[in-house]
Amino acid sequence: MALPMNFKEQLITVIGVGNSGLDAARVLSELGAKVTLTDSKTAEELSETQLSEIKATGAGFAPYVRSLDGAFPAGTSLTVTSPGVPRHAAILQESLRRNIPVISEIELAFRVTKAPMLAVTGTNGKTTTTMLATQMLTASGRHPIICGNISADSLKKTLVSAAYETRELEDPQKPPTLVAEISSFQLEWVETFAPLAAVLTNITPDHLDRYKDFAEYAESKSRIFAAQKFGDLAIVNYGNPAARAIGETLPAERLLWFSRDLLSGFDYGATLRDGMLVVRLPGMLRYEQILHVTEFPETLPGLHSIENALAASAAAIHLGATPEGAAQAIREFSGVPHRMEFVAEIDGVRFINNSMSTNVAAGISSLEAMNRPTVLIAGGADKGSDFSPLLPSLKNHVKFTFLYGKDAGKLEDAFWAGGYTTLRRVDTLEDAIREAATLATPGDTVLLTPICASFDQFDNFEHRGRVFRDAVKALSGR
Repeated sequence: MALPMNFKEQLITVIGVGNSGLDAARVLSELGAKVTLTDSKTAEELSETQLSEIKATGAGFAPYVRSLDGAFPAGTSLTVTSPGVPRHAAILQESLRRNIPVISEIELAFRVTKAPMLAVTGTNGKTTTTMLATQMLTASGRHPIICGNISADSLKKTLVSAAYETRELEDPQKPPTLVAEISSFQLEWVETFAPLAAVLTNITPDHLDRYKDFAEYAESKSRIFAAQKFGDLAIVNYGNPAARAIGETLPAERLLWFSRDLLSGFDYGATLRDGMLVVRLPGMLRYEQILHVTEFPETLPGLHSIENALAASAAAIHLGATPEGAAQAIREFSGVPHRMEFVAEIDGVRFINNSMSTNVAAGISSLEAMNRPTVLIAGGADKGSDFSPLLPSLKNHVKFTFLYGKDAGKLEDAFWAGGYTTLRRVDTLEDAIREAATLATPGDTVLLTPICASFDQFDNFEHRGRVFRDAVKALSGR
């Protein structure tokens, strides 16, 4: 069945009443579609605020737990799904069984907007790379709009909402640029989605509670490049094996590698030369210098930050940033909320909020970036992870670990099995903070790097990070 490009008078079902689903329903209603919002929860299970938000979209509401016919009225021509709905969910399979095509809200966004797009995906580094690229474009006199899956306190704008804002351009010669963080979940239902620049930061095991194996997870990430064409640029981490394997399948004329190790044998790339970040894109006569790694601020710690800056520089320059603008953005980078975020120093002990670190690879990068004795706080809900790769970093950088949350026992078992025994289990994050503050001595860092998802005790990683901040401030008041 052909997908409708003109949404006026089309009957369209949107699955999910989170931010993405609500914005998709609102945009489609504004474009003249007749929208049905559906969800696994009934109206009785939703809050008054949620019901008001649904009404404000202009869509009807029909929970699919009561009637699939209500979720798919006769004549429905398209289903738009939210990223929280697994690909194999019965409601999506029912849509396909009824010959109703399914797209994600980012595919909808791509069909709505007239603005160029920079999209960033990967297991780790997405938010930092997205924010850096945005600031590089701003410093270069461009007009970026940061959006997508990015969720860092006040930074919350769905891609479909930003796309609707840019459905018409005041000045087509000077269009705004949509700079979007993209998750693997959002890429599961794309067809024509083709960013002018797409970045793959890395792929390491994550979300194995949703995907049947690592290969399926990596395949989902690879879809960010699937519809790109000549003139678009795929920017891929050469140093990450899973990302490199994907890059090697792409046409050479639209592939650009980045690596913190010297790239050799390639005409173009983003890399380090004698400590200097350099970038050369197709069409550039030579490598352009950005800045030396010694100029990186404290808000960009660790080797992984160099990779993020290289990827952001290449993408932003492809979208019109200057090398000077890229350098300025790196020097002035203020950091990402909940990502190696300095909270306070109390009696000589630094407290760092790294609540965004929800997988093993992110945990390793965070620990390897530490240059002070570290008291670690970890725990939460496991996502099917193998925790054993953490052991060398734990033994080298962490003097003591406090574990809390639903799957603290899994972490404890893995650490004990690997010979790391300087740890203790507690019930809550607040308990861990209090005990860590008592144990730490001047010159130490207390680091929240959960390595797990937040949904056992918190709404999301931001909620967890705010609880950490508040508890540390309470210690400071004491």
